[in-house]
Amino acid sequence: LTAVSTGDGAAAGSSGYTSSGYSVYEEENDRLTESLRTKVSAIKSLSIEIGTEVKNQNKMLSEMENDFDSTGGLLGATMGRLRTLSRGSQTKLLCYMMLFSLFVFFVIYWIIKLR
Repeated sequence: LTAVSTGDGAAAGSSGYTSSGYSVYEEENDRLTESLRTKVSAIKSLSIEIGTEVKNQNKMLSEMENDFDSTGGLLGATMGRLRTLSRGSQTKLLCYMMLFSLFVFFVIYWIIKLR
């Protein structure tokens, strides 16, 4: 048994390679590889978008924490003034302050309820 040589240097018996089904497997592998490459690039872009969103959310949380801190300081100062008023004999003024606080509370409650 001898292999007959063709003009391009390949043996004539190698034509059985393409007809044996190996090229079908290679084409299938190429197709699956391309599909996998597409999925990996989609996952990569999705993970980049998630990272960007996480950074934005962390920034907003930091700003919200600063806002809460400043509000807490303002509330603490207001409570200090209220304690100062309560130590004095100005009960009428304290009563007005409490009524004003209740009024503000109900106005804020009403505004929140409308949203």
